[in-house]
Amino acid sequence: MPRFAANLSMMFTEVPFLDRFARAAEAGFKAVEFLFPYEFPAADIAARLRDNGLALVLFNAPPGDWAQGERGTAALPGRQQEFRDGVARALDYAAALSCPRLHVMAGLTPEGAAYDALLATYAANLAWCAEECAGAGVKPVIEPINHRDIGEIRRARGAAGGAAPPGSGRTCDSALQTTPYRRIGVRF
Repeated sequence: MPRFAANLSMMFTEVPFLDRFARAAEAGFKAVEFLFPYEFPAADIAARLRDNGLALVLFNAPPGDWAQGERGTAALPGRQQEFRDGVARALDYAAALSCPRLHVMAGLTPEGAAYDALLATYAANLAWCAEECAGAGVKPVIEPINHRDIGEIRRARGAAGGAAPPGSGRTCDSALQTTPYRRIGVRF
């Protein structure tokens, strides 16, 4: 029997983020996921999880500048230190929130970027990330995001298939098989 997690970044948006945990529990969910926890203290999120009897199953590593359209840094040459700093921050949150998985976002293909440089950067960053995550008891996952939601991520996304190191995983949501409006969460 499949188990689903409510994606609190996309569900229950009629209430502020920290109030969505109660809404998910009231709707019968036992687990949640969300895009990014970083604008809230980990202790506040941990309290909402605990108070509502919920498990956090997944969140994303920092994406770069989300407001400017960035969607990850793992495959971006020249941004390796930013990626590593982001993973360290994410692992601090994962420990505080008892989260077993971390979504590592490749990033959008920069204009004029060489495919080989993207692939080499992605492979090196994922290998480093897998080691860091293993030491923290967290499983890094990559997601082949559909081009309807994210656009021109296809080249960097394609690099993931050959670059995923042992100990990592893949995640997907129902949007990959249907439309963006049927997105319900990560299966765990």
